[in-house]
Amino acid sequence: MAKKPTSRKEKDRPAPPARRRAGRGLTSETTALSKAELRMIMSGIMLAMFLGALEQTIVATALPTIGRSFNDLQNLSWVVTAYLLAATAVTPLYGKLSDIYGRRAALLSALLLFVVGSIACALAPNMAVLILARALQGLGGGGLISLAQTIIADIFTPRERGRLQGYFGVVFATSSIGGPVLGGFLTEHLHWSMIFWINLPLGLVALGLSSHALKLLPAQARKHRLDYVGAALMAAAAIALLLAITWGGQRYPWISAPIGALLAASAVLWALFAWRIAAAAEPFLPLAVLANPIVRSASLAGACTMGVLVGLTVLTPLYFETVMHFSASESGLALIPLAAGTVTAATLTGRAMTVIEHYKIMPIAGLAIGILALGALAVWPTGMPVPLTLCLLALTGISIGSMFPISTVAMQNAVSRAHVGTATGAANFFRALASALVVALFGAIVLGGLGGAEGVSIEALARTASGADLGTAFRFVFVAAMLVLCFAFCFVIAMEEKPLRGDAVQEAGNLEVVSPIAPEPADESDKHQKR
Repeated sequence: MAKKPTSRKEKDRPAPPARRRAGRGLTSETTALSKAELRMIMSGIMLAMFLGALEQTIVATALPTIGRSFNDLQNLSWVVTAYLLAATAVTPLYGKLSDIYGRRAALLSALLLFVVGSIACALAPNMAVLILARALQGLGGGGLISLAQTIIADIFTPRERGRLQGYFGVVFATSSIGGPVLGGFLTEHLHWSMIFWINLPLGLVALGLSSHALKLLPAQARKHRLDYVGAALMAAAAIALLLAITWGGQRYPWISAPIGALLAASAVLWALFAWRIAAAAEPFLPLAVLANPIVRSASLAGACTMGVLVGLTVLTPLYFETVMHFSASESGLALIPLAAGTVTAATLTGRAMTVIEHYKIMPIAGLAIGILALGALAVWPTGMPVPLTLCLLALTGISIGSMFPISTVAMQNAVSRAHVGTATGAANFFRALASALVVALFGAIVLGGLGGAEGVSIEALARTASGADLGTAFRFVFVAAMLVLCFAFCFVIAMEEKPLRGDAVQEAGNLEVVSPIAPEPADESDKHQKR
């Protein structure tokens, strides 16, 4: 049958969204967005990410005041632990839910839970209610960071995402340094509940921006089923493991029945989760994601570097106060080189990804520098000049920052659009687990080096120890950090360097891609008319 000639009216009709030219750095579905609309979307998700990151640090300086207010110092650690457990357990769940029901619904749900949990924390009449409210807050906070990264993946192509990782670094650096300062100021001059009330106006602004801005994005909802059994097994396994590494050496000795029972329970639950993945028709974490070697290597490398960053952020102030004899405020300021190095390297590496084809060379070189810097700190832990110490920490931050955009973008670039949310949530989940493991490892090293016992805090023990003992303890902390970065180095070496997609990409055969440079292919009717 002869093809019906195309009318001039049909020829002049604009192409559907899947056939439009991809704008510079945008995916095919978002090329119609204006700069103002993109700025609105970015403002909403960056504010949401800032709330999630800030809540992990702002509480620290208020804990002693909260304990005295409720006359309950024994359960004070649960104010932090409850949030950590809940947020870590639900992080991969949000990624899967966003793949099923869409990014907007998932992010608004996370923000709403976070705001409601913050109000409950501020109004808590006792420690038990505060701990439960912190868990509720964590159920919302666990999705804010991973969903923000997932939405970025929906808007921008992999080649352009690296450039935006620098903004993420600024958010984390601001929350890491400004969180404790803001928490201390609000607690000292107003009331400890203000560290939670401040989330109300910020959360409502983020809700308003996100609710309106994310309507501009095309719907990403897909027909999938949520594996509730798999999600429950993964969350339970993670909670058991986190409880073991949180209580080990603090509440209970590492070699004790409660810690052994928790570790055994976690191992059994992880085994059941692995069985569920293999047996379920549509598992919680698809085998296509877990078996992808790029996802595996990028996630493990990112988890190792994040663990070192969090571990050093937690214990380096103690090193400054006890070994370098800094004041509390000076130790806080001395963390700036580590944070500044991380942000600077993340920004520059992300921007370089847009133009450098062999992007792996940047984290390989960066991690090598960080390993050498930590090795120098391990060799000379006491008596080192302060400027040299700060320079070595800045180099360590640079090495860590060079890994962050590479691990996130390479992982997202290796999976289909249908699995971006799931893969991003899983990667953030493993980063959180690695952070808890590395902090526990560093703490155990310090406690063991100082002859710690059950019920004695690291801070109290360090302030009564001799200078030689302190130097030895922190020497092995830097050695451990160096070894973790060596693992990250090996994972980066093993990661395949897949070219980054710079244009709209064809997914599952349902999207015809038109290069932003090449001319539009001529229609058959046009060819016929030209003849």
